[in-house]
Amino acid sequence: MESIDQVTLNFSEANLFYLNLSLGFIMFGVAINLRLEDFKNVMSSPKPAMVGLLSQFFVLPALTFLLVLLVQPRASFALGMMLVAACPGGNISNFMVSMSRGNTALSVSLTAVSSTLAILVTPINLTIWASLYEPTSVILREVSLDFWSLFKTITMLLLIPIVLGMLLRKKKPKVADKLHPIMHYSSIAIFVAIIIMAFNANVDLFLSYIHMVILLVLIHNALALLSGYNLAVLFKLNQADRRSIAIETGIQNSGLGLILIFGFFDGLGGMAIVAAWWGIWHIISGLSLSFFWSRMGVMSPSKVSNG
Repeated sequence: MESIDQVTLNFSEANLFYLNLSLGFIMFGVAINLRLEDFKNVMSSPKPAMVGLLSQFFVLPALTFLLVLLVQPRASFALGMMLVAACPGGNISNFMVSMSRGNTALSVSLTAVSSTLAILVTPINLTIWASLYEPTSVILREVSLDFWSLFKTITMLLLIPIVLGMLLRKKKPKVADKLHPIMHYSSIAIFVAIIIMAFNANVDLFLSYIHMVILLVLIHNALALLSGYNLAVLFKLNQADRRSIAIETGIQNSGLGLILIFGFFDGLGGMAIVAAWWGIWHIISGLSLSFFWSRMGVMSPSKVSNG
């Protein structure tokens, strides 16, 4: 069997267009529930938001790098892990936080800010961490990754839908209110459709190699959830904030990762399988954790350490 580091997945330009369109639709659906106040909330109550952004954009990529050094997976798997860790929070994190009785306002604020910051931070994180590990650094050199092309693509995929969604919320709030529940609850189905679309012509390859990443992604995702929660504990945030930051860190926008893999890495098999399985697994793990926390409830503020 050919090494996964040499395997590339077939994906037509038409399918890539639909993949881009689907992600834009999802991000637009997220954005129609965002307001400028969500960005202002970060400044008015900065500590939980700063911890969340620190967890997502520094701690998770750093821990991912250490996990790669420890496990030493195939180079394409390692690069896929680094790319997923460099992506912003996933589109269904707000729903999961609400279900888990976490701080939904914090989750929405983190979604707004992290998706915006990702335009610059995602390509920086991927370039830095992948360059520090020789096997992934070789892949970067082989594909001649163009930082500014990556930046422009992420801007198109994230910033434009977010701006349009927020404009709709501001100009037509009643329309946004009607659209939000529909788009919010259909996001999981759309995301699954993205993955099916990506692997429709590559089922045999996917089935041949998926066993190699199941445990790897499980460990990686568990590390993300645990690191987010424990970082919030370290900073003495309350229980609702801890849950929000754990979910925001563990639910990554792997749909964005897939688009970047097909657009910049020619559908490199190991990267694509990691991102696709992460996309499936984080729904399972996130919903399971949210259901568990929903049954636990949240301790009253008087019983939660804040200081």
